Amino acid sequence: MASTFCNLISIGSGQKKLGHYLLNQNNNARQVSLACMPILTRHGFGCEWRCRRVPSSYVVQRSSSCHHKTESCLNRAHKRRLATRRHQCRCTSFKNGEEHLQSTSEVKTEEYISRATLIWRAIKLPIYSVALVPLTVGSAAAYLQTGLYSARRYFVLLASSVLVIAWLNLSNDVYDYDTGADTTKKESVVNMVGSRTGTLLAAYMLLALGFVGLAWVSVGAGNVRSMLLLACAITCGYIYQCPPFRLSYQGFGEPLCFAAFGPFATTAFYLLQSSTSELPITGTILSVSLLVGLTTALILFCSHFHQVKGDRSVGKMSPLVRLGTEAGSTVVKVGVVTLYSLLLILGLSRALPFACMFLCSLTLPVGKLVVSFVEENHKDTTKIFMAKYYCVRLQALFGAALAAGLVASRMIVERSL
Repeated sequence: MASTFCNLISIGSGQKKLGHYLLNQNNNARQVSLACMPILTRHGFGCEWRCRRVPSSYVVQRSSSCHHKTESCLNRAHKRRLATRRHQCRCTSFKNGEEHLQSTSEVKTEEYISRATLIWRAIKLPIYSVALVPLTVGSAAAYLQTGLYSARRYFVLLASSVLVIAWLNLSNDVYDYDTGADTTKKESVVNMVGSRTGTLLAAYMLLALGFVGLAWVSVGAGNVRSMLLLACAITCGYIYQCPPFRLSYQGFGEPLCFAAFGPFATTAFYLLQSSTSELPITGTILSVSLLVGLTTALILFCSHFHQVKGDRSVGKMSPLVRLGTEAGSTVVKVGVVTLYSLLLILGLSRALPFACMFLCSLTLPVGKLVVSFVEENHKDTTKIFMAKYYCVRLQALFGAALAAGLVASRMIVERSL
């Protein structure tokens, strides 16, 4: 035992040397055992084992072949271990490289946005449908009531409403910049132009022009109620974002948006399409203004999904900051279900014409698209950015169907007469 241990020390502890040593030991033992091998011989119908001496050349040949086989087995095992280690290293490096490339691409996607894309986002052209839908639906309701329509008033009101919406967008960028909510927002007009004062002056110039256009039509129509309703709508927009109120920071943005674009604006535009006398405020105009206000508030609610972190950091307690995105996706689902449930209830109660209920029900796939998109992507701040544009699509199509139903109902009545 001691001699074996000494021999192991003298030959080293390397794997290859240890293998050679064990092979030599096995060869020595085999030379002794193979010198007298049991040979199976056959005699007649039986066979017996006889031990006879085998030539030393045969022993040497067998031992060398065993040596080569054992050595090759050890080499193959060693190569397999090396190959396994290399494969693991390659997999690890590939995985790390893939993660690095993915993170790098995400950073590049976030950091690099073309100038044209930023300008498009800053203009927010699809958002101006919130000016078009209340005007179109209100004018269609007036046509249902009187059978009259003034194209000149329609386009003057449309231009004036667009100017007021531009004031809302620009002033919102300025005041969000003041609070720090839009400090890192690349599509902010203040960040793109580089002048807070210039942006604010442009915003209030647009408001003044828009208000002059609305007042001119109101004076021409001789309708005081419409002017009061429009003033209430603009006031809702002011206290929504402007100091010292900034009620959007307290989570009251959606109710203010609902009131401004629904009952106030839609009813005011309905009254301004009167050509002879003041129109009565009927259940139909109240119903359509309720639906318009709900779709518009849904746009504002979904526009906060990708801004939750920024809003929370500056203390802007929007409904999504309070609820979280997962509960917010449930709110969107409830809102869409409420929209179409109200449509059904108002249609069956005859507050809305049957044509409105039928045509608006055709937009149900768009409502389902909004719900499914928000449910699937409410945690992805990059994709959920598009949620508000899906809501804009829903509002535009729903409003167009609502207006078409009102006009179609008037045409059906005229034909029946």
